[in-house]
Amino acid sequence: MVHYTPVSCALHSELELAILRKSPRLLKWVLESGEVREETITPVDLITRIEGEFLLFNTAQQERLEIRLDQIY
Repeated sequence: MVHYTPVSCALHSELELAILRKSPRLLKWVLESGEVREETITPVDLITRIEGEFLLFNTAQQERLEIRLDQIY
């Protein structure tokens, strides 16, 4: 995976608020394959690792996924 590019404080704050409120939101992101995915999700947590910051979320089908924040459109 490519080098992590930090995201804006505004996006980070928006995600934190959505997690606290358990607010579903439309999210568009790019997969490692280059495919773009768009889906309504429910954010669960923000995770920081050496590779970057990640969003843990549930899909409408209750699938739990994790994406790097810099992959979000």
